[in-house]
Amino acid sequence: MKRWSEMSQVERVDLYTRQSLFVLLWGMQVLVLGSARSRVEVPEAVGLAMVALAMAGTCHLVAREVLGPGLASSVSWRRAAPAVVATLASVAWLSTLEREVGFAGSVLVVSPLVWAFSAVRDRWVEAALAATAAGVPALLSALWWAPLYGLGVGLFFGFTVRASLWLLGVVRELDVARGTGARLAVAEERLRFSHDVHDVLGRRLSAIAVQAELAARLAERDDPRAVDQMRQVREVADDVLREARELARGYRQTDLSRELEGARSLLESAGITVELDVEGLPPERHEAAAWVVREGVTNVLRHSTAGSVAIRARADHLEVVNDGARETADAGGSGLLGLRERLAPRGAVLAGGRDGTTYRLTVRWDAG
Repeated sequence: MKRWSEMSQVERVDLYTRQSLFVLLWGMQVLVLGSARSRVEVPEAVGLAMVALAMAGTCHLVAREVLGPGLASSVSWRRAAPAVVATLASVAWLSTLEREVGFAGSVLVVSPLVWAFSAVRDRWVEAALAATAAGVPALLSALWWAPLYGLGVGLFFGFTVRASLWLLGVVRELDVARGTGARLAVAEERLRFSHDVHDVLGRRLSAIAVQAELAARLAERDDPRAVDQMRQVREVADDVLREARELARGYRQTDLSRELEGARSLLESAGITVELDVEGLPPERHEAAAWVVREGVTNVLRHSTAGSVAIRARADHLEVVNDGARETADAGGSGLLGLRERLAPRGAVLAGGRDGTTYRLTVRWDAG
């Protein structure tokens, strides 16, 4: 099982929601037992405690199967049978007690039963729960309003469980949508790059193909113009190589302002809050800073559970800080190692490290 610090926000919501529901189950049993303790003898108190334990334990097993991101369509008899047997046995024993004690016992039976099975979306199960919620208090208590009380308890637990699971399902859907948005942003960037490659290189490569074909035909006829034609092919090839280098350099040496806007767009599409403050950085350091921003944002998306990222710069340094560092975060990965090598000739030093759940990637330039 992951530690809390290693979980994503969605995993934390999932864990919190499920554990809260289980606390509600056992907490209700404890509260009912506490309220009935002063009105029963020791043997009866022990019996009520056994009823509470049996009902909560068997319904806990049911809940482990049906408490998913949404509502379950069914529950296996292997899980349901112990809860049904515990219900029948508890009702049979409680019916031998005084009606006042029987009312408290009915709550111990109804609460966990409705709590566990309300996650099953089946009309027969729902009808059985309603009948049990009203029938058990009516059978075990002499109070005329006991069936209404049982229905009220059932509605409370049913609404709580279903609303919690609905909310959990919405959170999961939003997380899937966020991941889809991030993948679409990456796909859009790849598409933009492919368009640039096509626009910049396509025409030149087509010209090379045509000129090479012409040169081959001239050479077949021993036409002296073939030599000139091949020289032209060589010139075009040199132009293609130069333009390809410029294109690649343009993507490695992205203007800092454009890189920051791209980082903001990509992070926000992943549901991460972004803070930008880079007004104090000299223009001659923008290119190297853009490299650090790109590597830092890539690491945030790949290796963290960040909810917020801050990119700050002053005259002599730039830092990328996120609040979702994993305990396995490594400052010496191949990406950062390559970046250090590229920054060294520019008089810049790269450092990265984790402090609790905060990860800070910093580049500093030598004075002057």
